[in-house]
Amino acid sequence: MSRRQTERRTKTRRTVSRMDVTTVTLDGVTDVEDRASWLVVVIRIPASPSRHRVAVWRELRRIGAVPLGGGTWGAPAAPVFADGLAKVADLAGRGDGTVLTLDAEPHSRGDAQALRGEFNAARAAEWAEFVSECDKFEIEIAKERRIGKLTVAELDEEEHSLDRLRRWWRDLKARDIFTVPEGIDAEDRLKRCTETLDAYADEVYAAAHAPLGRTFAGE
Repeated sequence: MSRRQTERRTKTRRTVSRMDVTTVTLDGVTDVEDRASWLVVVIRIPASPSRHRVAVWRELRRIGAVPLGGGTWGAPAAPVFADGLAKVADLAGRGDGTVLTLDAEPHSRGDAQALRGEFNAARAAEWAEFVSECDKFEIEIAKERRIGKLTVAELDEEEHSLDRLRRWWRDLKARDIFTVPEGIDAEDRLKRCTETLDAYADEVYAAAHAPLGRTFAGE
């Protein structure tokens, strides 16, 4: 066998080996997600007064649980959801209600994918709302720059708005355990908001330290 043929066969074996490893790894990740455990929460609360039912509903949505129908909700069995579900039980108890929490696994791969799809759709919707707020943040700063409102008070207000966006991003990121693509885009938008605020802060600093009798543009 020639040297060229030997090198070609060796290269082929290495390529096949890499493809086999990649396939096994991806299949393993899919299997792990499909076998992921879930928490199923069954809630019973008297219809009146309605404030207790509303409080429980709001808390379930806040922690990222998805409705399964008939007072039943689901969430991945991850520590990030534990505190929220404990609060749900407390709120239900205040309204003389009961909460039954079950550990569950999907019956089939199709069930697992459907459940994960519902969960990820809810996360994608939250990320879309977050990006919308990022848009408003950038539009607001663009307006202040356009009208020349370069004040420390306005900068402080925008910094508080950015801090709120950062806290919100951390909350969404914590429960986006399957990492939907919308979350990656949202992280990029948050970085852009930070850069926008930094540029605005530079202009506010320059305006605050401009010599008397001169405009911000130095004319």
